[in-house]
Parts: sequence; C-alpha cells; structure tokens
Amino acid sequence: MRATEPSVVPPEAALPVLGTPTIKRRLAVMVYEFFLLFAVEMLAVLIYILATGNRQDAIFQHGLKVYLFMVTGLYFTWCWRDSGQTLAMKTWRIKVVQPGHARLPWRTAIVRYLLAWGWFAPALVVCAVFGLHARGEIAIALAVGIVLWALTAFFDKERQFLHDRLAGTRLIALPRLKRVAARR
Repeated sequence: MRATEPSVVPPEAALPVLGTPTIKRRLAVMVYEFFLLFAVEMLAVLIYILATGNRQDAIFQHGLKVYLFMVTGLYFTWCWRDSGQTLAMKTWRIKVVQPGHARLPWRTAIVRYLLAWGWFAPALVVCAVFGLHARGEIAIALAVGIVLWALTAFFDKERQFLHDRLAGTRLIALPRLKRVAARR
C-alpha cells in the first residue's frame, strides 16, 4: 500500500520565485503550447483513424471530438500533476502550483483543465447559438473570447487568470538557473 503524499511543500520546492509571470509571457506560453498540442493531437487523430478504420459516420465524428478532448485533458493534467509544467511552461520557466501542496492533486488538475476551457467555450457557444460557420466569424468570436478571458487577470490582485483563481491554483515564475562553468 502506498503512503499518501504530504500536503506540505518540501524545502527543496520552496525555491525563490520571481512572482507571477507577466500576462505577455503567459500568452507566449499559450502560443507555444498551441504548436506542441497540434503535434500531440495529430498523432492522436492518426491513432483514432487507424483504430476506427477512418469511418465517417456521425457517431465516429463525435467520438473523435470526445477523444481529442480527453487526449488534450490527459496531456495537460498529467504534465501539471507530474511536474507542474508542460514543455512550453518549462521553456518559459512558469509553473502551476497549489499553495500547500508539493504536487498538484489530480482533482485540482482536472478542475483547472475544465475551467481553462473558459478561454474558448463561450465563443464556441456564441457561434453555435448564432449559427456562425464562416472561418472569419469563428476567428473573431474566439479572439474576443480570448481577449475577454485574458482581461480577467487585470481584475485579480495577484494577476492570476480566472480559471486559476477558481481552481485554487496559481502560476509562478521560476528564477533563471545560473550556469556553472565546467571544471577541467
């Protein structure tokens, strides 16, 4: 039987932090994340197509959407749970944490993932309700939704996005590691 994880942060995890990363830096992470996620999802689509024999029935089309939602969720929640960082977050030295926890609990990671859909879900609902199908219309709806969600950080005293505030998590900026010269 495995012992439960301590709920306090160990001393080595209490590294000095630079505070909350800038919104510009967090948006840059999101752009980088988009490209990484695109690759992950293309592999997932290939696996789905091979598994279903590329069937085009409506049930398989909806199944693909659910499958991609699950793959995306697994990617983010596993990364957040494992190290608190996706590859893009590691590159930009940003980490998601929950005060009082050494690692993000699964439940918190899942809640954060679902709440993060607030970046896109309202725009997708608007598109569905108003019958917007043109690429330009969808792009405008998504852009407005993303800008509005990004603005939520300006109303938060710690500059956290709404989904982090609601999930009880926060993004922190990690310090730049000093490189030690190799001794000969």
